[in-house]
Amino acid sequence: MLSVLGRSLISRRLTDSVGRSVGTMAEALAKIPDVEIDPEGTFKYILLRVKVKDGDAQKDVVRGTKSAEYHNHIFEKVSPALEALGMECKCLGGGKIEHNNKDKKIRVFGESTAFGKADHSVSVEKLKTVFGDYEVTWSDDKK
Repeated sequence: MLSVLGRSLISRRLTDSVGRSVGTMAEALAKIPDVEIDPEGTFKYILLRVKVKDGDAQKDVVRGTKSAEYHNHIFEKVSPALEALGMECKCLGGGKIEHNNKDKKIRVFGESTAFGKADHSVSVEKLKTVFGDYEVTWSDDKK
């Protein structure tokens, strides 16, 4: 009797409300890159919290590009792509990134008018995981 109950409990924990395997969703979350930014230049960025729909698994990711005139343009491009993978995302704030790949330096600063200032210390830690050989810094400077 206990083994049947145990199995039932386990199977409930491993599937979400739509019956999808949460293991698969957590794996999908793990495959989402922590950082996607342009290889060079100064551009807007946002810090996003990506969460498995109807689940507890989540992580923060950094997205930035020169092609975005406004921070919400990044969100409007990234959000539907993540939702198609079964994720929910929330913008935690934004700023700017100055990426100098020649000198291997990244500077995070500024804020988003629409989303407010991202926690640059969190963004920097994410950037350091991808750009380990870079000097990555942040400040509250506007420019």
